[in-house]
Amino acid sequence: MTSDISNFLNYEIKKELADRYFGFRKLIEEDKALLAKDICHHTHTVGQRIVYDLNRIYIMLQDEELILRFLEITGLEEKFYYDPYILTSPTLRTRIFAGVKTWGLTASGRFKHLFMATYEQLTQDVAAYREKYAELVDDQETIEEEIKIFYRKNDISTIMSFLRAMDAADKVGNLEGAIDTGFSDYIDRKMRVTPPVQVCGEIPLLPPPVPLPQIKKELKKLAEAAFPLHEDGFQLPQS
Repeated sequence: MTSDISNFLNYEIKKELADRYFGFRKLIEEDKALLAKDICHHTHTVGQRIVYDLNRIYIMLQDEELILRFLEITGLEEKFYYDPYILTSPTLRTRIFAGVKTWGLTASGRFKHLFMATYEQLTQDVAAYREKYAELVDDQETIEEEIKIFYRKNDISTIMSFLRAMDAADKVGNLEGAIDTGFSDYIDRKMRVTPPVQVCGEIPLLPPPVPLPQIKKELKKLAEAAFPLHEDGFQLPQS
């Protein structure tokens, strides 16, 4: 009878330890999965809008020297999402400018208005991108702190020592023997929580472009230099 009660208590204690451990761990794993999902969603929403913004500008500028000058003026510096192929591909041009509207009395005027409007949209999209990026980093750091707390409250070595002492006191040799033959190291590896995905390793942190009012004259000159490079007068795709 005493042995049955002892076994029952041992079982309940072990079950409570396991429920607490795996319950907390499950929450962490769910947070990690949500972070990875949010990063992917961010890439395919705001990130994709920035790709289109920049590709429109690259296509409008046409010339690599003008593109480099644009990046220098705006503070972007790197050729984010740039591929020379986009300058010559009619298919990509049609896709990238699909649904885009412009205004103006002359072709050159419409070109300049569209160029300025596209850059203004870029600055807004990058601002939204950076704001969400900061939120994602904050979520990553929160999960990392959760993992630290998890380990402070669930020291694997202490738990295994406690279980070994329980089994030794109950004279049950199976678990104790397994621990002595390396089972403890195996359990330690299986119970360890991997860190969350690193935001900086998945998506770039884009610098904030210089606001349009500060560089409007320079951008206007770039547009004026780029317009003659378009033999068709830069006709937008027919929707």
